[in-house]
Amino acid sequence: MTMQIADNVSLSSPDAKSRAHAAAARNNLRTEPKAVRLVIITLAIAFLSVFVVLPLVVVFAQAFAKGILAYLAALAEPEALAAIKLTLVVAAISVSLNLVFGLVAAWAVAKFEFPGKTFLITLIDLPFSVSPVISGLVFVLLFGAQGYFGGWLRDHDIQILFAVPGIALATTFVTFPFVARALIPLMQEQGTQEEEAAISLGASGLQTFFRVTLPNIKWGVLYGVLLCNARAMGEFGAVSVVSGHIRGETNTMPLLVEILYNEYQFVAAFAIASLLAMLALVTLVAKTILERHLDEGHDVHDH
Repeated sequence: MTMQIADNVSLSSPDAKSRAHAAAARNNLRTEPKAVRLVIITLAIAFLSVFVVLPLVVVFAQAFAKGILAYLAALAEPEALAAIKLTLVVAAISVSLNLVFGLVAAWAVAKFEFPGKTFLITLIDLPFSVSPVISGLVFVLLFGAQGYFGGWLRDHDIQILFAVPGIALATTFVTFPFVARALIPLMQEQGTQEEEAAISLGASGLQTFFRVTLPNIKWGVLYGVLLCNARAMGEFGAVSVVSGHIRGETNTMPLLVEILYNEYQFVAAFAIASLLAMLALVTLVAKTILERHLDEGHDVHDH
C-alpha cells in the first residue's frame, strides 16, 4: 500500500509529469513506419551533401589542386593580402557599429514602451527585405558625384564611394539587424524585474546595465556578433556597387574571388574562397556552441 501511494505521489509531481510527456512525445515521433523515416533521413542527408558538403569539398580541392606551395603563394600575393586586410578592417568597423546599435535598439525595444516601437522594429528588419545591390545603389545616390551630398563632399575633398568609408557604410547597413535581432527576444523573455530591483537598491543606469543586464545577455551578444561578422566578411552585392573594384585598394575577399575567377586564375580564386569557407565552418561550430549556452540560459531562467 505504501509503495502504491509513493508511486502515485511521484507520478503526480511536476517533474514526473514532464518526463512522462517527453517520453510520450518521443514515442509519437516513432509512429511513422520505419521505411518512411529512412526515406526522410536519406533525403535530408542527400540534400545537405549536394548543397552544403559537396561545394565545400570542391572549393578546397580546387584550392589545393596544384599543391600547398601554389596555395600559399596565391595567398601571399600583394593583391590577396590587401583584400584580406580590407575585409578584416571593414568587418571590424561594421561589427563594432552594429554591436552598439544592437545593444541600444534591443534595450529600447525590450525594456520600454514608446510610440513608434513597431516602426523601429520594422526598420531593423528592413535590410532583410532589401536587396544588397539596391542598398549599394542608395549610397551611390547619396554620396556619388551626382548624388545628394556629392557636391558638398567634393568641395570638402571627402571620399566616401570607391573607398573604405563607402564599403564600411554598405556593409554596416546590410548587417545591422543581426545583433539587435539576436538580443530583442532574449531581453524580452528576461523581463525587467532584475533591472528594477537593482535600481530600487540604488544602482545607476550604467551600473544596472553592466552588472545586471549585460551578464544575462552575454551569450546572445556573442551570437549576434558572430553572425554579423560572418555576413560582413562575406558580403558581395552592396560592396560591389560602392567599391569601384580598384585592384589592391577597394576589393574585398569576395570581390577578389570573382575577379580572379573571371581571369581564369582558378587556384588563386579558390584559395581566397577557401578562407571564406573556413570562416563559414568556424562560424557553424561557434554558432552551435553559443546556441547550447543560450538554451542552458533559458533553462536556468525558466527554473
